Amino acid sequence: MEVKDLLTLVPPLVGLKGNLEMTLASRLSTAANTGQMDDPREQHGVISSNLALIQVQATVVGFLAPLAALLLGALSTGELDFEKVKLLCASSVITAFLAAFALGMLMVCIVIGARKLGVNPDNIATPIAASLGDLITLSILAFFSSFFYKHKAEQQSTSGLECSDTGTVSVSALGPAPYHPGSCLPPPIFNSMGDSQSSYSRYLTPLVCIGLMALTPVWVLIARKNPPIVKILKFGWFPIILAMVISSFGGLILNKTISKEQYKGMAIFTPIICGVGGNLVAIQTSRISTYLHMWSTPGVLPLWMKKFWPNPCSTFCTSEINSMSARVLLFLVIPGHLIFLYVIYLVEGHLVPNSKTFVVFYLLAGLIQVTILLYLAEVMVRLTWHQALDPDNHCIPYLTGLGDLLGTGLLALCFLISWLLSEAELDGILEPASGPP
Repeated sequence: MEVKDLLTLVPPLVGLKGNLEMTLASRLSTAANTGQMDDPREQHGVISSNLALIQVQATVVGFLAPLAALLLGALSTGELDFEKVKLLCASSVITAFLAAFALGMLMVCIVIGARKLGVNPDNIATPIAASLGDLITLSILAFFSSFFYKHKAEQQSTSGLECSDTGTVSVSALGPAPYHPGSCLPPPIFNSMGDSQSSYSRYLTPLVCIGLMALTPVWVLIARKNPPIVKILKFGWFPIILAMVISSFGGLILNKTISKEQYKGMAIFTPIICGVGGNLVAIQTSRISTYLHMWSTPGVLPLWMKKFWPNPCSTFCTSEINSMSARVLLFLVIPGHLIFLYVIYLVEGHLVPNSKTFVVFYLLAGLIQVTILLYLAEVMVRLTWHQALDPDNHCIPYLTGLGDLLGTGLLALCFLISWLLSEAELDGILEPASGPP
């Protein structure tokens, strides 16, 4: 399996973090700000049902994400390798499961601590979920995909070992050779060991998927104790699955460009631009949602938010509190990306473009991405609130999925434009040199 097949999972899984962990942080922050977690018994019910909910969502979507990514890839290439399906499904499911558990527990501790300290959890929980989500998700994905790939390689090697007349062991694609007396170690013992290792490696990835999926009914039973969570269990799947499909198109763009010379280094920048855009828009969505929960009732918009399609200037240029937070988040884009660029050039400078042209286009792409997402957040929150839907559950998945697609597409465009300009500049230098003296 080539590395680029695994990279196809990066945007959906990074987006899954936004769809689940940041949605959880936003729900818990809203619950804390509206007093739903002040009573210890009610607090325990809210926390346990929310944690169980994201385990259900993480397991199901973690199983569907690689299938969607591989299906999109198969439609473009015309072939589908079932060994890749097993490996990527196991890697994706266990990554989503463990990342949801670790980040979910962290979010609970942060929201409770912030509430006790008198700090608004919206200003702490969602940014921390955004910051640590990418790191934890990608670290777990790298570890377990390497582990499963190692066992896949061991399965292929043990199934192809044979003994030669000289007593050496070689690899054959046709499987173990028959026993020849005096050739080497007794084949019955050797083959039984090889068969047991091969069987273990062959069934490892399916067992991981089946085992984690078998826990889903347990999480459902726990989540059903909270009526609002039951509503999400029944009707909250469409935003998450559609967001996963949108993110998978970003993964398809990455899959198609990663092996081409003009896009060298794109895999390093993809999690950053997707993560920054998704994180900032999730923070803004959480703040607007909390604002509406505190000052209005579902289905009724405040007088100053009656327009479904507000003027972009009112989104960024007024003295209203949500407009001010949008400006602050927008001003964070350039400094944040410059810090990431500096770290990338220190660590992987030889693998990425180092021209000023690329840096300018990259920063411009990040600014365009976040501007579009912040405006869409304002529009989508108003529309969902008008329909008496919770923006915490319905807006963040769509916006993080769009952030992945926009980020990957704009990043590919940056690499292409930078490469075309460098080629044109190189041609301009070489053309006079090749002319008559």
